Amino acid sequence: MEVARMELWPGVWTVLLLLLLLLLLLLPALWFCSPSAKYFFKMAFYNGWILFLAVLAIPVCAVRGRNVENMKILRLMLLHIKYLYGIRVEVRGAHHFPPSQPYVVVSNHQSSLDLLGMMEVLPGRCVPIAKRELLWAGSAGLACWLAGVIFIDRKRTGDAISVMSEVAQTLLTQDVRVWVFPEGTRNHNGSMLPFKRGAFHLAVQAQVPIVPIVMSSYQDFYCKKERRFTSGRCQVRVLPPVPTEGLTPDDVPALADRVRHSMLTVFREISTDGRGSGDYLKKSGGVGEARL
Repeated sequence: MEVARMELWPGVWTVLLLLLLLLLLLLPALWFCSPSAKYFFKMAFYNGWILFLAVLAIPVCAVRGRNVENMKILRLMLLHIKYLYGIRVEVRGAHHFPPSQPYVVVSNHQSSLDLLGMMEVLPGRCVPIAKRELLWAGSAGLACWLAGVIFIDRKRTGDAISVMSEVAQTLLTQDVRVWVFPEGTRNHNGSMLPFKRGAFHLAVQAQVPIVPIVMSSYQDFYCKKERRFTSGRCQVRVLPPVPTEGLTPDDVPALADRVRHSMLTVFREISTDGRGSGDYLKKSGGVGEARL
């Protein structure tokens, strides 16, 4: 009986080896023949590579503890990713960043690839405001916490308002800038969603400028719906700061509308991809007003 069982083992290992060889042959075939498979491979590597880099960053950041200066370490480790994917990021208007004061950055939100544009232009002592779920995203969540990323629970409005009040004080007392995506969620439609007003309430409460940043549409190289992810170009445009001195909470709706309108105008201007997206933007980009 034992002899028969021992004879089975070589057969099992042979089958496993053949399956492994078949998989190794199948992956290149899928890569070259299936755009959808290439999309999933690229996104899997993108997310996996970020988690791996976070593992490397954690011990370095832990030396300081939770500190906004650790964001420089994350930025340095993430800057190279655009080269891996053949994405050329062009930054214009960086001189608009106020040189020595707190401010609130507001930017459009298209996908997880926004990280590439953000790292390219991220100013010093600037941290994003992120949804609390990111805190539990393994090594990436811990690295973000060590870098001073501010987490809010959007489902608990009272907690979110409390956090924003604390952030307003931090802006002024610790010379910190924050990066907010006022759309509140990713928008894969090649346009810009209505803005939530939290970032604008924050800026008015702290009486600090708002710096709008617009990232051009990814439609020429990335589309989740079409499962397409190729190389391409992304333009990041930093707009002149919008002052909030003297404004009150009653001015926030008009302020949010005004900033969104200026960002949407620039978004349409820089999002020409040669595939008719300009017409699409005209049809879909102007819908909706700022909301809570």
